[in-house]
Amino acid sequence: MKSIAFRTASAVAAALLMTSCSAPSPVPSPAGEAGGTGSGASDSRTPDAPSSGATSPTTEPEPGQQLQQHAVAAAHPEAVEAGMDILAQGGNAADAAVATAFAVAVVEPYASGIGGGGSVILAGPGREPVSYDYREVVAQDGRIPDSGTGVPGFVAGLAELHAEHGDLDWDQVLEPAIGLAGDGFPVSEFLAQRLRSDFGPASIEGLNHYHDASGEPLAAGDRLVQRDLAQTMTTLAQEGPEVFYTGSLAQELTSVDGLDAASLAAYESEQVVPVGGNFGDYEVLSAAPPLPGAALVQQLQLAEALGIDGHEPGSPGYVDRLSEAWIAAEGSVKHLIGDPDFVDVPVDRLTDPEANARIAEQVNLLAGGADVGAFTGPDAREGAVPGAGGALVQAAGQPVTAGNTTHLTVVDQDGFTVSMTNTLTSFWGGSESEYVGGFFLNNQLSRFATEESEANQPEPGRKSVSWSAPSMVLDDQGRPVLGLGSPGGHQIPNILTGVLVAWGLQGATLQEAVDAPRFHLQDGVLAVEEEPSPELAELITARDWELQRTERDQAIFGSVQALEIDYETGQITGARDSRREADVAIADADSPSGAE
Repeated sequence: MKSIAFRTASAVAAALLMTSCSAPSPVPSPAGEAGGTGSGASDSRTPDAPSSGATSPTTEPEPGQQLQQHAVAAAHPEAVEAGMDILAQGGNAADAAVATAFAVAVVEPYASGIGGGGSVILAGPGREPVSYDYREVVAQDGRIPDSGTGVPGFVAGLAELHAEHGDLDWDQVLEPAIGLAGDGFPVSEFLAQRLRSDFGPASIEGLNHYHDASGEPLAAGDRLVQRDLAQTMTTLAQEGPEVFYTGSLAQELTSVDGLDAASLAAYESEQVVPVGGNFGDYEVLSAAPPLPGAALVQQLQLAEALGIDGHEPGSPGYVDRLSEAWIAAEGSVKHLIGDPDFVDVPVDRLTDPEANARIAEQVNLLAGGADVGAFTGPDAREGAVPGAGGALVQAAGQPVTAGNTTHLTVVDQDGFTVSMTNTLTSFWGGSESEYVGGFFLNNQLSRFATEESEANQPEPGRKSVSWSAPSMVLDDQGRPVLGLGSPGGHQIPNILTGVLVAWGLQGATLQEAVDAPRFHLQDGVLAVEEEPSPELAELITARDWELQRTERDQAIFGSVQALEIDYETGQITGARDSRREADVAIADADSPSGAE
């Protein structure tokens, strides 16, 4: 009976929210124009859109050094070094973020890069929070190719970020990545694994520079030199980002199925307002739709309302409550979130702490053994969401698998903070990845849910829902005190919720929060990093879950890149996530280099 109560409670949590919101409906405006809003809906694309805690990016930043240090956290030490070099040259956080992102594209060619897209949030003392959405879009003919490739936004997004917020020249911030690609770098253990798995062998077939003299994929310690990528980046540096969309690089891209000259020329990144909501003593900002930031805020508020702060991390009560909150938030992503240029998204409702507290009350009531007959009778389908037109989750019993993105966080001496997540979607851009100009193309369009969600349907110029969630935490003065994000695909909101609950509600240090063992409930399968305690094993049996044991160095639990700011001491704290090969460097602001 406990098993039924839990699963019903989880489904009802999402159902209560959905039935209190108007169903997603088409926005009566053409693609490319900001959509209107409906009752209870908020269009985070418009500058005056209501979004608790995040307002229009109109205030000029107040000058003046706020901190004694600057810092970069990213997925690879070489990329961290690139960002730190730019900070040492007098660049600000935007300059360093662009440099770091291009460097990550070199050292993690399977994860992000020129052929992909992403999202970024910016904030700082005296700066209104703002975000740029440079996700991939459906081409103008509306067709989704077998590869799932959409029009890439990486170059446009980083170019706009640099043009509006950077201090150094464009070619200067690309210089570290160009050198890294042309000179090469030692293959890491994680890259060596990717070359041999996760679409790697098929993706690098025929690409000699990814193989050794005997024809085997490069091993850890071998040097990877990417001359074609270095040339492409040199062209971008010398001719400007427009060459990617209307110049010689665009001509190369039109050889890729699903890309055409008109669609490339029409691409624009979008300046949007990040979603925001209260959590503990803070305001949490995250990515606007069609990314799941609103659902991340919802999960945090549900976990708080369910009393998770009263349970030890990893205890049965903790796992139970975080999983309940996750299933409800996942339902919101799958059925309510879409591209706000095409559908109304109830952002205000999803991030309303009072609404989420009411949902939590119902979840507690049902989980506590109340009459659940209304939800388990002959007309109810377990796991279904009334009015949502489909199952809340995928087929039961599916194992938790790895998705992929990359994240970086940068803080400069003025407290200017950048939280950025970039992606190709799947490792290497999927099973039918395209390769041109030294880089792999995305398979982002595979994320449209043609059968599952009315809010996430493909149309020309439309962006799909996915799981990237660059995030930031603000104090009561509106200053960023934490920037964070993670790769991990479907698991990203749950990964970040676990870190934020530990740090924001339970008093853990940032490193303790990042190091804490992770778990993820998906379709009745509980994936864990550590063997469950006897008490947790009892809960797993009572809930009729399947247990999936996963090693920490596997990909499914991501790699959190986070930086914490203390304005009283002027210090920055970082956390290294040992699950992949991430790094963090912190240096005195007047020092040419340095590391934590």
